[in-house]
Amino acid sequence: MELTRPPAPPVLDFSGRRVLVAGGSRGIGRCMALAFAAAGAQVSVCARGQQGLDALLADAAAQGTPLHAVSTDLAEAGQIQRWLEQAAEALGGIDVLVNNATGYGMADDEDGWAASLQVDLMAAVRASRMALPWLQASADACILNLSSIAAQQPRPGGAPYAAAKAALSHYTTSQALALAPHRIRVNAIAPGSISFADGLWERRRVDEPALYEATLARIPFGRFGHPEEIANAALFLCSPLAGWITGHVLNVDGGQVLMG
Repeated sequence: MELTRPPAPPVLDFSGRRVLVAGGSRGIGRCMALAFAAAGAQVSVCARGQQGLDALLADAAAQGTPLHAVSTDLAEAGQIQRWLEQAAEALGGIDVLVNNATGYGMADDEDGWAASLQVDLMAAVRASRMALPWLQASADACILNLSSIAAQQPRPGGAPYAAAKAALSHYTTSQALALAPHRIRVNAIAPGSISFADGLWERRRVDEPALYEATLARIPFGRFGHPEEIANAALFLCSPLAGWITGHVLNVDGGQVLMG
């Protein structure tokens, strides 16, 4: 007797979806923007540096998936509103909002706290609130926040960054509850240590090799993560495959958080 074959896994097809990625010119944000575009989405990105946006646009064009981009300082509420309005007009609406930007506030001083609170936390709060009219008009809307496993455990250094990410994780769950009646899903990804060219961990590999090796030793998978692995998780959480997942913070860290 022939056994019934399991159905083929569905393809992550974002055709017709309008996706916005904040902080999308490099690293994780860049990979997410290109991944959404490759999956068929119309994508708008923002970042503060025009040079990074120009490089991303060139890469997207070479991939055959042109993007929309606006140079934006996410610490400024007015600039966030301008990006959302221009993106919604260019794409015809907003279905997915990805709040990815970070101010990397590592120093425990006024500048460090201001950078983390304004960019890691308040930029996500403001963008989510300002995007609501378009998200409520979407048939399948979701918000994805980029937190960090640094939010889950105390560690030396980087207190402003960790505290802002902890607040963002909590905001994710609160927002998910508030927006559930509108059928808007809200989730977050908490990446572990991710390495990419000219990124934080690549710089530390050169400038702080002892810290780099100590961190690597605490990752059970024995390697740093890749931005593409965060992008893959983002596509899943923003796809219909995750249609009943909301209020979840997903660790993507190779087991790093398990080491305490």
